[in-house]
Amino acid sequence: MIESVEAGRGGLARAGYVASREIATAVFLADRLEKPLLVEGPAGVGKTALAAAFAQATGRRCLRLQCYEGLDEAKALYEWEYGKQLLYTQLLRDRLGEALGGAASLAEAADRLAAEGNVFFSERFLLPRPILQAVTSEAPALLLVDEIDKADPEFEAFLLEVLSEWAVTVPELGTFRARHVPRVVLTSNAARDLSDALARRCLHLYLDYPSQERELEILRAQVPEAREALARQVVAAVARARALDLEKPPSIAEALDWLRGLVVLGAESLDPALAAEALDLLVKREADARRVRERLREVLGG
Repeated sequence: MIESVEAGRGGLARAGYVASREIATAVFLADRLEKPLLVEGPAGVGKTALAAAFAQATGRRCLRLQCYEGLDEAKALYEWEYGKQLLYTQLLRDRLGEALGGAASLAEAADRLAAEGNVFFSERFLLPRPILQAVTSEAPALLLVDEIDKADPEFEAFLLEVLSEWAVTVPELGTFRARHVPRVVLTSNAARDLSDALARRCLHLYLDYPSQERELEILRAQVPEAREALARQVVAAVARARALDLEKPPSIAEALDWLRGLVVLGAESLDPALAAEALDLLVKREADARRVRERLREVLGG
């Protein structure tokens, strides 16, 4: 358990995540209050990385559920390993023959087979998915529900029920209850509005593009081999690029990629020729790339 906001900030830093006090406070409260943390913001600002750092800072295993349209509770909870069940059936067919031998009717044979049914629907054939893994984990875990806004509202309602009870029912085996209350981080890129019920259940944190000072800290931490002057110039150039009317402004992740690419190309400062060569690491849409190239001198501060 995180003892204080500053302890949380230090734990996140040791996990490689440069957190503001606001971020550290949200993580501290989510841990102490055992409430899900809903993290919203543009793509690439560190939402998923925050969950991984939260898990590492608290010594928890991170279990990631990637959401997508059509995701349902069966895919998020568990599956039966039908291939393994079939293999066991084939291996045990002689014993099944003995068990069914002498049955006076099909009904009696069916009854005998039903009595053996639990042999093939037991935990040895259960393939748990992230939510069930989080519930049944013997050690404390963190469940990352990534991009919840991509899932259907029906799945969101199901998830809300699980978060309230921390119990999952498998019809063939019964109800599993959490040994340890998992920590939960949900991320959203705001592709759609989430329900008020889910928002009320969670603590909320909005991550936007960082200040230049914090972004420089992030670049220093993640790309320590970059020269200080180059890192500072990249931060300033990225801020100018974000001020342009781009379809997808560069995120922290793309700023890191750009800086790493420049280092690999041997840049010690933000040389215009090298910056242009590596520009595809910074902007990912063709229209955006054209606009940045047209105003490259301005972006580079020239």
